[in-house]
Amino acid sequence: MVQSPYQGIDTPALLIDQDIVLDNLAYMQQKADQAGVVLRPHTKTHRMPEMARLQVAQGAGGITVAKVGEAEVMAAHGLTDIFIANEIVGVAKLERIRKLAETITIRLGVDNTTQVDQLAQVFATAAAPIEVLIELEVGEDRSGVITDEELLALARYIAAQDKVVLKGIFSHEGHTYKAKDVEECRRLATESQAKTVRAANLVRQAGIPLDIVSIGATPSLMQTGLVEGVTEIRPGTYIFMDAGQGSALGDYGRCAATVLVTVISKPTKERVVFDAGAKTIAAQNRPTGICATEGLGLVKHSQNVRVAGLFDEHGLIYNPAFREEIAVGDKVEIIPNHICPTCNLYEKAYLVSKGQVVREVPVLCRGKSQ
Repeated sequence: MVQSPYQGIDTPALLIDQDIVLDNLAYMQQKADQAGVVLRPHTKTHRMPEMARLQVAQGAGGITVAKVGEAEVMAAHGLTDIFIANEIVGVAKLERIRKLAETITIRLGVDNTTQVDQLAQVFATAAAPIEVLIELEVGEDRSGVITDEELLALARYIAAQDKVVLKGIFSHEGHTYKAKDVEECRRLATESQAKTVRAANLVRQAGIPLDIVSIGATPSLMQTGLVEGVTEIRPGTYIFMDAGQGSALGDYGRCAATVLVTVISKPTKERVVFDAGAKTIAAQNRPTGICATEGLGLVKHSQNVRVAGLFDEHGLIYNPAFREEIAVGDKVEIIPNHICPTCNLYEKAYLVSKGQVVREVPVLCRGKSQ
């Protein structure tokens, strides 16, 4: 039945199915445990300390964030081992990291000497040095060192510092989202992991010790195993999944997060209007690759009914059969194409199970992007 069982919740609302979440967490934790690696989930997906604590309780060895603001909120709510998988630039931000380092274990990514110089300045009088991981570019065409020469030069530069310590190498195989099929996804993921392990070994061969070899992206980790030498994985979306991840798997049953909406108008024989727009569902799609999505969201339990458009506060569906199936006032659930920015649009989520609301979960890192 396309109507949601949660007709009593006001809309728009972010719903999280507790049972699916627990299954998703168990799946990835088991994968990490069987491979003998640390699971350090990227919590930018949900931005909810309660979900992060659940991940740690299930066996995660710490968490990953993208921003200092996220790290501060997570630390204030009991998360004590945090990696910022990003290049943080600016003395003001690094001073905040120094303050966090006084009470928790915190590390961050680097890919240039300017960052190292700023860290050396900020931590010059700190009781303990700050640990960093060098980011390696493996195909996403984003941040990270690219050549062996750049890698080794940066590693040596860090090794010469008193208050900056090289802890590891990390990479993100985000280009696997654009793989044309599962086989290409597996190939790209394996190549990326191998490049990361090789980079770590090059640094070690140069006489510079490091412990952590960290990789991670949800579509690749759902599709392939791990190269020997990887010590840590950092998937994020796996906890909730979304329409893009469902496309990659060919299964939307793992999608735990949906946006509950109310049908507010049926002005034509095919058009349906609901009460959620780009302010409540991230207006993104992926045009190519295994995570490609049609439209701007998928109606849960429907026969591939897709959101055709999003205004600020209105969503549009064009489907005659769907229009006949539902009435004005009915509530349906939309599986977002991309759950990470969608979560950031909400102050709270409703944790639900088998037709009942379990509790409300605040999105405490919402907007914490500085």
